[in-house]
Amino acid sequence: MKTQRPKRDLVEIFGYAPDDMSTACRSLWTLGACPFTEAPCVKTNHDKTVVYGVCSVTTKYGDCVVCPNRLYADGKAVLKRVAQDAFGSLPFYSYQEFVRRRDVAEPCVVALGINSGNEVRVPRLGSMDWVLARIEELKLTEYTGIEVQSVDVTGNYRDAWHAYRRLEEGDVVPSSEHGMNWANVYKRLIPQILRKSLVYSRSSLVKNGLNFIAPEIVYQRFEDVIGADIPQVKEKGPDVITVYTYSLGEIVSEGRIRKLEETRKIRFKFRDFAERVVSGPNLPTSEDLDGAVARALGVEKALTSGDNA
Repeated sequence: MKTQRPKRDLVEIFGYAPDDMSTACRSLWTLGACPFTEAPCVKTNHDKTVVYGVCSVTTKYGDCVVCPNRLYADGKAVLKRVAQDAFGSLPFYSYQEFVRRRDVAEPCVVALGINSGNEVRVPRLGSMDWVLARIEELKLTEYTGIEVQSVDVTGNYRDAWHAYRRLEEGDVVPSSEHGMNWANVYKRLIPQILRKSLVYSRSSLVKNGLNFIAPEIVYQRFEDVIGADIPQVKEKGPDVITVYTYSLGEIVSEGRIRKLEETRKIRFKFRDFAERVVSGPNLPTSEDLDGAVARALGVEKALTSGDNA
């Protein structure tokens, strides 16, 4: 008898299905390690005594990646895709590889970010997830930036996680109590993309503007604000934002990890994105705001001259 899994569920733990009992999977539970960064997993409880390793969960829109490190599958292939698009077929090195090859004069691309040198931090702007730098004869000739985002989980999936940890055949796993912090997409991620894109667009060393990597489901929440019909461009440029979206592939057999599949690649001008954020087609109306305030107070809205017209 197979495990009975709930409708609201954890989809991947340490990269594998949560009921995967293979050695390849369960060894990562023991190590508390991420198969995508090949480093300790960062998904822990508050006091860091439990390493949860949750990569993706169910949502009403489908299975969604909730840890940005899940997007680094296949040796950070998402970064190499950006490098190929921005700089062409140049050798791609981590910072550690670049240190070992520092006497090579030919042009190359060096990735600065998680577990690869240091994150680039800018006062009053914060840290860049990744900077891909084109180096020639130990000189910085060009660079482009990458933001990698997923979505935060709210609520509590502890009971479901512990059920999977001690899983035996035929067990009934309780429903996960997680929710999705979609509001954070609007409050934190969109302003972050705006600010960083503007700064990148002003650099003389940036010929390809900010790149944004996210799960397809998360980017669709961006489109709730800016609309799905934002004007797209084909050419690259310092004032162009390039979006790469990804989805989880088909469910696989035990001992295997689902593929991360490229879904969309979109380019648009920073100014069009900024304009859509401020005055986008999906913004609520003033009547929506009036009604929300009245409902919060438990009163009716007074009639105005406009209401009587």
